[in-house]
Amino acid sequence: MTQRPEIVEVDHPLWRLTTVRTGGDADFFAKPESVDQLVELLAWAETEAVAVGIIGSGSNLLVSDQGFRGLALKLAGPLTDIEHQGTRVICGGGARLPSAAAKSAGWGLTGLEFGINIPGTAGGAVRMNANAYGGRLADVLEEVEVCDGNGVRSLSPDELGFGYRSSALGSGQIVSGVTFQLAPDEPETIKERLAEMRAWRREAQPSGIKTFGSTFKNPDDPAADGRSAGQLLDLAGCRGLTVGGARLSEKHANFIENMGEATTADVIAVMAAGSDRVRTEFGVELEPEVQVLGEVDWPFPRVSGDDGGLN
Repeated sequence: MTQRPEIVEVDHPLWRLTTVRTGGDADFFAKPESVDQLVELLAWAETEAVAVGIIGSGSNLLVSDQGFRGLALKLAGPLTDIEHQGTRVICGGGARLPSAAAKSAGWGLTGLEFGINIPGTAGGAVRMNANAYGGRLADVLEEVEVCDGNGVRSLSPDELGFGYRSSALGSGQIVSGVTFQLAPDEPETIKERLAEMRAWRREAQPSGIKTFGSTFKNPDDPAADGRSAGQLLDLAGCRGLTVGGARLSEKHANFIENMGEATTADVIAVMAAGSDRVRTEFGVELEPEVQVLGEVDWPFPRVSGDDGGLN
């Protein structure tokens, strides 16, 4: 067995790193602060056949109640920095996207406003191709720095294999840096747009509680008749639907709330119950947007990217 990197901790609790506050411990955990550290960790994991999971803001992540038998990584230090050079905004993979949107506004740069209400990291936004409020990540993305056990390389947007809420990045590939190409605008004008988006979120979505972002992707099935996942769940009577300590929000049916003592199993069970109602009522199969870290009883079809490789 090769020497474990010094920054690796053992048996680290992960529930506190997720916004829904459920799940067990990781066998190994580290907070790399540089590309060199990140590459060293990924090389060690590859050599030892240790699974890798990346935790960003933890806002769209479920950790198994039995924990994660692998190495969980959370980018830290300079890998969370946000800077700008002219009209370029350069973020570490662990930089929070709402912070990048707010700082860009202060610098008089427009194009990243859609990120103000996406509660994740820049790297996670790339991995999940996070778009919102009419803004598209691909429209402002210039370059992405990706690390694996062999080193670091730069990729263009065309090389990322973007799909709806997905990319071609594998679990052993970690986004360490993101460069956005934005456009100049009046700071006050941009800030007004941000304020409108924040107000919309406060009015439409639950906040101040243990929850995470949207649970299901919006379906493209013709049977959905253009309705969003939240609308379908609402029409199927899922607002307030409760299993154990987890429930679908009364405010927005596509959000799950931990009422205090929920387990990950409770969260998955209430997801399955809501999905079953939509399938029965409309014949539409909802696909989870949530990422999973560790082994769980997953009642949905497995799709690329649901193995915990989440920034």
